[in-house]
Amino acid sequence: MPLLPFILAALAPVILLALGAVHGGVWVWAALAYVSVIAFLADELVRWRTAPADPDATARGANALSVGLALAHFGLMAGGILAVAGQTGLGGADRVAAFLAFGLYFGQVSIANAHELIHRPQRGLFNLGKWVFISMLYGHVTTSHRLLHHPHVATPKDPNFPPLGTSFYRYVPRSLWGNLREGFRIEQARAALSGRMNPYVTYIGGAAGMLALAGWAAGGAGVAALLGLAAYAQLQHAMVDYLQHYGLARRKLPDGSYAPQAAHHSWNSPHWFTSLMTVNVTRHSDHHAHPARIYPALRLDTTMPMLPYSLPAMGAIALIPPLWFKMMDRRVAQVLAHAEGESR
Repeated sequence: MPLLPFILAALAPVILLALGAVHGGVWVWAALAYVSVIAFLADELVRWRTAPADPDATARGANALSVGLALAHFGLMAGGILAVAGQTGLGGADRVAAFLAFGLYFGQVSIANAHELIHRPQRGLFNLGKWVFISMLYGHVTTSHRLLHHPHVATPKDPNFPPLGTSFYRYVPRSLWGNLREGFRIEQARAALSGRMNPYVTYIGGAAGMLALAGWAAGGAGVAALLGLAAYAQLQHAMVDYLQHYGLARRKLPDGSYAPQAAHHSWNSPHWFTSLMTVNVTRHSDHHAHPARIYPALRLDTTMPMLPYSLPAMGAIALIPPLWFKMMDRRVAQVLAHAEGESR
């Protein structure tokens, strides 16, 4: 897949957000519209499925875009905090729009890009992704995603797995606390064996440094802005995990272990615009099968479970549990029954 569509979809809101932080008005509302209404309409009204690229041919350019998005994130984080805290002269309505626009961008694009970077084998790219997470007070996901979610996906050992019948509201506390606690447990054990420092020192110290910088730049309002934006982004990440794994449990075997991971243990989205904007985080089955595969090369085929609507639309539906259960529980049953039939 050519990189230009990713560049256009993911970088366009950077310009709108930067202008909106300073000037407010039409710019900040355009940024909000881009990451919400425009993204939804583009997904639902235009049917286009992009083909995977050659990973060797696109790796350099894809990594360069990820670096660019990460560096832009730090500038946007500073601008978003100042705008939401009222330091750039925005009025009340524009500050609300700025909070929503920056929060949506951080939750949809920055976290998706940081997730891509922490899967890269190059140390510099990995550390860049880690610090994007830290800037959102979420550094521990660098550990929990790689060492907890990937090995234990679709089992009770994964705090990010929502069993059938679990609402998003019941899922969120377990997910957020479980990632923090279990990630610390894993790193503490690794540190005891290796003698190295537990990376939670960096995660927590970096978060404290970010809060101190926000306070220095914009006082208590700056600290509140960072806390609010970080919480909003984290909730969106929790929502994406909820959407992409709801109900698709791995079968428990007689010896107490679980059946191997397979494509049918993740929900995917074929919707093109949000796929481009979020660097193909929507192609989740192939990502779990090949975590190191660079994002333009991720594959999508009709054998993989598909969500009926785009991720943003499904997120809105998940906020209404009866509607979500009615839409998704029968789909879960169909996917698991089909997989069980194929395994026999």
